[in-house]
This record gives sequence, C-alpha cells and structure tokens, in this order.
Amino acid sequence: MFAYWLRPALLCAGLFSLVALMATPAQARQDIKIGVGFGMAFLPLYLCQELNLVEKQGKEAGLDIKANYRHLPDAGAMQDAVRSGAIDFGPYGVAALLIGWEKAKGTPQQTLAVAGLSNFPLVLLADRPAIKSIRDLKPTDRISMPSLGAPQMYVLEMASEKAFGPGQENRLRTQVVALPHAESVNALLSGSTEISAYFSSAPFTQLALASPKVHAILSSEDVMGPASLLVIGATRHTVETNRKISDVLAKAIDTAAEFIRSDPRKAAEIYLKYEPSKTLDVPMLAAVLRELQDDFGSPVHGVQAYADFMAKHGQLKNPPESWKEVVAPSLTKSPSS
Repeated sequence: MFAYWLRPALLCAGLFSLVALMATPAQARQDIKIGVGFGMAFLPLYLCQELNLVEKQGKEAGLDIKANYRHLPDAGAMQDAVRSGAIDFGPYGVAALLIGWEKAKGTPQQTLAVAGLSNFPLVLLADRPAIKSIRDLKPTDRISMPSLGAPQMYVLEMASEKAFGPGQENRLRTQVVALPHAESVNALLSGSTEISAYFSSAPFTQLALASPKVHAILSSEDVMGPASLLVIGATRHTVETNRKISDVLAKAIDTAAEFIRSDPRKAAEIYLKYEPSKTLDVPMLAAVLRELQDDFGSPVHGVQAYADFMAKHGQLKNPPESWKEVVAPSLTKSPSS
C-alpha cells in the first residue's frame, strides 16, 4: 500500500525536477578570436581550425566555445591586435613576447604565453664550400632572413657573441637583408646575388638543402638549445578572465601536435589547403613533418635563454627571474624552459 501511494509523489517530484532543468538557462557560447600568420610554424592552428579542436577540447571541459581565426600580415599587426583586444590570442616570437611582458608589466595588458606552437630549429645555410662557420663570412657577404626583427636575428646575435667575443653581438647585423623565404632560397641556389647565407626555417631549410650547392653552418639549437619559434600569447586580462579557455587552447595545440605525428601526410594536405604553393607538395611536406614530428606542442622553450641574453644587452630592463613569470598558470607545470 505504501508503495502505491508513493508512486504519484515520486512522479510529481520527477516532473518538478524536469521543469527545473528546463528552466535552467543553457550555457552561453563563448566566441574567441585567434590570430594566424603564414608558414609551417602555424600548422597546429590550421589543424585546430580544420578539425574544430578548440571546440572539441572545450566540450570536454564543459564549455561551449567557438573559435574564429583571423589571418594577419605580420608580427607587428598581430601584437597590436592582441593589445587592442581585436583578437584574444595570437602567435609571438619569444623575444617579442618578453618585450610585451615587460612593457606592460603590472597592468592587464601585460603579455603572457598561453601555449607553445612550434619549436623547430632555425638553420643558417651557405652556398660556398669555403663558408664553414659565421667566421668565414666576408664583409661583402649578405645574410638573408624574413625580417630584421625575426627570431633569426636574435640567434645571429647570440652566435656572433659566441664566435667573436663579448660586445660583438652586432658584428654581422649590417650584413643582414630582409627577404621572404622563397626569394632567399632562389637567391642562394642561383648564386647570382650578393646573398651568401640564409637563416632559414622549415620547410625552406629542407628545400634549400636538397641542392648540393647548399650546406648548413649553424643551427639555433647549437647556440641556445631547444627554443620555441612561435608561442601563443594573450594579455594577462584575457588569461585571468578566461583561465579555462587558455587551458583548452593548450590542449588543442597538443592534440594538433599528436595529429601531425600520427598522420603527417594528412597534416601536409591540410597545410596546403590553407596555404597553396607552387613550390611545395604533399610528399615533400609530409617528409618534413616526419623529420620535425616532435617540434610541435604546447610546452614553451627558450624563454629563459632569450630573457638572459636580452637583459645582458639592455633589451630588457627588468627581466623575469624565472620563465614561469611569463607563462599562463597551466604552463608552469609543463616541461617548458
């Protein structure tokens, strides 16, 4: 008898619970804006866009996120967009990240690293057998790199100090010219210009080295050990008000890195979908990705090495005591440096 009278009560309770659930507002969707540049270093972001990795990682974290990707032409435009709030997250070179960190220190606009993106080596190539190191470069030789503010410039300065002694970090600076990667490769292979060396990055490193005329004389890993080429940065305000989203983005980058390791050919196809090329093809890019398969992911490398060098030469007035000051909280427990 008791169970008979209990049944309607339980039914009413269930109905009330259902009504309560229906009355609970659905979680609002959070739209985030992510900046993207051009080049293989940005491949994890292309994979995030193509495979909806941020959205999938957000769902696992109980968040409804929609990522929107915005192509920007250069590093300056990227940094301005992050500072202004035009985008929430954007790629930085480590040196640029440190400058943004110091410049706005103690304010909501201070730049922090949210995730690593790519850390494959920068390689200095030469076109003459007599050039075996930077010591062999003559005053008439020109060194090309994508821009005068590129990470390659910092590596060249570090290498110059090691090769020529204290105070010689700028010894080769006047010999540097800015050229797009493809033009640098063509100049080196043709041998018809004053460019005798090219500070390269993948996949153009591998493209140039395919010629017997070209050889490597220096790698960034020789100079400073493993270092991130690009990291994802955001303002302290963005990180602190969207801590879960920062963690989601780092996990999405790691998922993209695992995709590159497991299916480099498909990753190459996706890259060429976003950046069509007359020079690069799927088999060549897949081979490069197999070579660099461990050089993508969320850990950030080389922050301390850059900070120490920049502080030594007055480029940072108040450098961080530890790289952990420059990264989002979730990265402090990662294998970063």
